Amino acid sequence: MATPHRRDFLRPPRRRRDRPGIGVEEYLTKVFSNNELITALGTQEAENKYQSLLSRLSHPPSFTTVRVNTHLASVKHVKKLLFEEIQKQFKGPYVPVLEHPKLQDILLIPVIGPRQDLKKHPSEVIVGAQCGYAVLRGAHVYVPGIVSTSRFVKAGDLVSVYSDIEGKCKRGAKEFEGVKVFLGNGISELSRNEIFSSSGPLKGLGVRMIEPVYLSPSFDNVLPSHLFLQNLPSVVVSHILNPQPGEKILDMCAAPGGKATHLATLMHDQGEVIAMDRIAKKVKKIKLNAELLQLNCIKAFCYDGTKALSVEKREDEQEGPPFLPESFDRILLDAPCSGMGQRPNMAYSSTLKEVTSYQPLQRKLFTVAVNLLKPGGVLVYSTCTITLSENEEQVAWALKRFPCLQLHPQVIVSLSHLVDTSFYTQSIVSHFLSLATGPGITLGKEPHIGGEGMKGAGLSLDQLKLLQRFDPAAVTLQGMDINSLQDSREDDLISLANKDCIGFFIAKFIKSKSK
Repeated sequence: MATPHRRDFLRPPRRRRDRPGIGVEEYLTKVFSNNELITALGTQEAENKYQSLLSRLSHPPSFTTVRVNTHLASVKHVKKLLFEEIQKQFKGPYVPVLEHPKLQDILLIPVIGPRQDLKKHPSEVIVGAQCGYAVLRGAHVYVPGIVSTSRFVKAGDLVSVYSDIEGKCKRGAKEFEGVKVFLGNGISELSRNEIFSSSGPLKGLGVRMIEPVYLSPSFDNVLPSHLFLQNLPSVVVSHILNPQPGEKILDMCAAPGGKATHLATLMHDQGEVIAMDRIAKKVKKIKLNAELLQLNCIKAFCYDGTKALSVEKREDEQEGPPFLPESFDRILLDAPCSGMGQRPNMAYSSTLKEVTSYQPLQRKLFTVAVNLLKPGGVLVYSTCTITLSENEEQVAWALKRFPCLQLHPQVIVSLSHLVDTSFYTQSIVSHFLSLATGPGITLGKEPHIGGEGMKGAGLSLDQLKLLQRFDPAAVTLQGMDINSLQDSREDDLISLANKDCIGFFIAKFIKSKSK
């Protein structure tokens, strides 16, 4: 694909070495220069891959991914509606909406940028890092995300928006000379006085972005019942679990409900999806999303997953947690993690103590999941981070700790491109799917999309091939403009979308049947 080289202008002059990022960079450097990796790649190649990873993580992915709620509408119909909406938003450049050949319920929208010809305005708005990351992925600026503005900003003013990636700007400041990253230009919807009103914090739109550095559609109130904004690997996870109608599924750490609603959709809203989270506000969000997408088989509970295993049979008929052993056909453990694969990420926001605290929590949750899984059942473990300790090391630990578990190949099974399964009973469809796994038969069977696992945890090469690690460092492309987009073949764009996503990890286990 012919594309211009992109200067890494979004990254600050240095990664954070002061608190709270102290020690994190040194920790990651050791992870990506471990002995197994150095032996396989060599010192220089391992260092190059690590620096490439850091560079890619500081930029948003090259595509916006949305999952279609196929419970309510077809992908073709939603694609048409979305294309019309994007053309209205962009008012000029033609940006296609692509269907994925393997993940047949998602749509991909190329992201144009970074645009380096934007004029910066004297009036400035400074936003927090999390708000800044959302703007780089297509969002407008909402008032809670605004940290400071220039002295005389009025409603209707053209303003340049910057991200305070180090969290050094004081709320309400009239100017800021610290490290800030330019996000683009917009129109202020409120005056400075309104934004920082003494009567209390406002909500709602603060700056409407009209010239973002990365041109990506806004999804504010766009087809809310038909689309769910989701990273590509997060969609892959549910396909790997492959829930079937009528089954009982557990999503152990489910907020905000993207994967739980996807699982329910794949089951045709038939069966039971138990969605848990330990924070009440997040559970409310799960319920709202299920209601919005009109899915009825999801039951959300506010509960600590580490305590979800019942040690004795209960007399009551309560359907919520804790649960008896071997209660679930399939379990998704999308575990709490350090989140270091999220993009864009231009500064380390966690301490080393925080980063290393997740492994024991994940093991507690994993132990509960194994006990709750029926013999012959499927357990999928996933994270959105890049460390060995939360990914491959967890797999090595699990295989040693639980002899009943076996790593299983990750395939995405789909008959939809071959037959319309709505005319068949579930038993007939299941029969087709079982045939698809027979010797020499590849009906509807697709290889996994991410790369194999990373060396460094003592796993064999065969075991690493059964894992999926989505590694943005695999991408050599640097940015996309309208001309390069028009010159690109669709196959090349799909290949890029598969690679240039967030850092993510997936492992699939089968629990052996009792003898």
